[in-house]
Amino acid sequence: MLDVRLLREADRHLTVCNACRYCEGVCPVFPALERRRTFTEGDVIYLANLCHDCRTCYEVCPFSPPHELDINVPKVMAQVRERTYRQYSAPQFLGRAFAQGTRTVSIVTLAAILAILGVVVATRSDRLVASFTGPGAFYEVIPWLAMFVPAMAVSVYGLAVLGLGLVRFWRDTDGPLAAKLDPRSLAEATADVLGLRQMRGGGPGCAYPDERPSHRRVVFHQAVFYGFLLTFLSTTLAAFAQEILGILPPYPVLSPIVLAGLVGGALQVAGCLGLIALKLRATTVPASLTMRQLDFAFLMLLLLVNLTGLALLAFRESTAMGLLLVVHLGAVAGLFITMPYGKFVHVIYRYAALVRNRQEELAERAVG
Repeated sequence: MLDVRLLREADRHLTVCNACRYCEGVCPVFPALERRRTFTEGDVIYLANLCHDCRTCYEVCPFSPPHELDINVPKVMAQVRERTYRQYSAPQFLGRAFAQGTRTVSIVTLAAILAILGVVVATRSDRLVASFTGPGAFYEVIPWLAMFVPAMAVSVYGLAVLGLGLVRFWRDTDGPLAAKLDPRSLAEATADVLGLRQMRGGGPGCAYPDERPSHRRVVFHQAVFYGFLLTFLSTTLAAFAQEILGILPPYPVLSPIVLAGLVGGALQVAGCLGLIALKLRATTVPASLTMRQLDFAFLMLLLLVNLTGLALLAFRESTAMGLLLVVHLGAVAGLFITMPYGKFVHVIYRYAALVRNRQEELAERAVG
């Protein structure tokens, strides 16, 4: 359940916006709230996760601070989203712990790196600073099963937590149009995600990091998103090559596996650095400080994963390979351990909100 004071404040904001309607064309949140006369807790959660934090409404709102009405939609929506992440996490105490952002994520990641390093030192210390080349070189430092089994355990656990959160979210935001999933609403919501259509502030772009609209945030976000997809493709191709074709890593630099990982990693590094720079320059008035911490924690960890991955590629035939492998695997472990409780979960809830929004739009078109 949302905090009563936050729920009341969100209801006040949405009621004022519904009466004003000045921001009608800014983003999908405002047409969606205009379909309602009152707002349940489920409505507030749905609308908050439909918000893409472009902040255009804050810049154009005639009632934003220092007006006496003190309307600050981006901040309130971010606060609701942050509560959503904790509310739908399992167990919830981990969601509360990871709400501290960079500190908790740093501790978990450092612990993962030290744990892997300790195991390697205890069992294969002579190989940590040795040089290995040829098929299976990585497994000379850390055996394949020692990589695979923990990775699968963490991945299955994370997917289970995310899946449970999605079920709870869908149940709590359920309305007459959410009972079924039709292919058209899924297709349109997927197109929204792939093109980041709702992060454009009604056309001119996000008011981020300042009041001047810009598409920089969209570009950096797309670099992270598509870079992540490319690295996932690289991992999938590597698994196919090893398990089906029997070809062990490391793979040639010009192979599709390495090229996809290289381009994906470079895109994510550029995107993370760009988003971090924007957030550092952005005003904190329309922001939730807790959500800001979650943003920085996720971006910094994703940046560490990709930088260590690129370094491992560059120095995989040197004596630095062992240490780089340990740090990279520890960073990846930190990412997957914290994934169900950090900013990554916005992918799940925002997509569900976009599907719900498209269902409502399609129903309106059918009636009209």
